[in-house]
Amino acid sequence: MNASDKTDIFLIRECLREEAEALLILWQAAGTSPSITDTILDIHRAIESLATVLVAEADQRIVGSLIATFDGWRGNMYRLAVHPDYRRRGIGRALVTEGERYLAELGVKRITALVEEQYPWAIAFWSSVGYEIEPGILRFFHNP
Repeated sequence: MNASDKTDIFLIRECLREEAEALLILWQAAGTSPSITDTILDIHRAIESLATVLVAEADQRIVGSLIATFDGWRGNMYRLAVHPDYRRRGIGRALVTEGERYLAELGVKRITALVEEQYPWAIAFWSSVGYEIEPGILRFFHNP
């Protein structure tokens, strides 16, 4: 998928296994909250699973990411990140659109997005692309 915004050109594609370290660098530069799964091994597992790990490439570097998964019940999207130098160019929106297309091909009827509440700009972004906060739902987690 190609997209452009004035003179900005970027490509949305699947992440390659050998780009796992570049993805970790992007997440750090984008200011995403560190996670227990922020490892090269875990990124390799995601790439090799039924998930799709999408990246946005511009100027021969990875400048955006999104992971889209289907668990047989619903689609999930997380790890949407865009490098600060490339924000406000349509990259996040293009990643979400491609993630939705991928999930629709699998027959997904409902998609959730994990969004950190401490980032109001992230909440505003997801609202701007048509997602709503689901009332009454809390996310529980456990790191075994």
